[in-house]
Amino acid sequence: MEIETARELGFCLGVRRAIRLLERAAQKPGRIQTLGPVVHNQRVVADLAKKGITIINSLDQFQGDILAITAHGVSPEVMTEIQSRRFSLIDTTCPIVRRAQRIAKKLMEAGFWVIIFGEPDHPEVKGLLGWAGNKAIATLEVPEVSVINPLPRRLGIISQTTQSQSNFSHFVTKVVHLALPQIQEVHIINTLCDTTRNRQEVALELAKRSELVIVVGGRNSGNTRRLAEVCSAIVETYLVESAEELKTTWLTGKNRIGITAGASTPDRVIDEVILALKTLNPTSRLAYDRR
Repeated sequence: MEIETARELGFCLGVRRAIRLLERAAQKPGRIQTLGPVVHNQRVVADLAKKGITIINSLDQFQGDILAITAHGVSPEVMTEIQSRRFSLIDTTCPIVRRAQRIAKKLMEAGFWVIIFGEPDHPEVKGLLGWAGNKAIATLEVPEVSVINPLPRRLGIISQTTQSQSNFSHFVTKVVHLALPQIQEVHIINTLCDTTRNRQEVALELAKRSELVIVVGGRNSGNTRRLAEVCSAIVETYLVESAEELKTTWLTGKNRIGITAGASTPDRVIDEVILALKTLNPTSRLAYDRR
């Protein structure tokens, strides 16, 4: 059995930057609390907790010395409240998310109704909705666009940064078809993260070469789930958060195993999964490790 890792997997630059900022701050005096988990991975959260970095779910819960905004960013309303309370702040917002926020704000200021292709309850999307103002919705379903009644004359469409390009393209095509009789202008801006898109393409290539793909990462991580979706359309695929979730039965009759991982998955968790696969099948070998 051969095990091949995807050409790109694990921590992205935005996640590495966020964790680096927090770990550097943790070396100095002061209790750090993050407004929500910095990334959607339990191992990362647990490791940061060991360094004294804890999570709060609202500003009213803050009892630390330094507040950290997570890589997903926040709305301008939340930022204003933080500033009004004069909290010491570490802002780890991903630069790609910040770009999407600026675009949402510009569309709003230019008089566009903004549609965000994304999960309405995701922290990043909640923040984007804030930057887009009161004439904005977030959805993954085209029929929900019809709640905008009447449809505006000017429509802006952007995406949650970690969605898939194919799903975004499909969504845009259907929305334009739905709205075209009423609208005069549509402004579509691709706010997808290039790294996310590249990793989905690489995962697809890996799936085509594999008889089984293991996706490593948090189930509450949107980009990790979409990697699993991309691969499962091609080959048998399982999403695991840790090596303990692997099952021997998955390997029966499989000679080529592909490994990919979400943008918030630490290297050591990937290594643990590879080691566990070798343990389950002692004759296996690591054909390629592109890291």
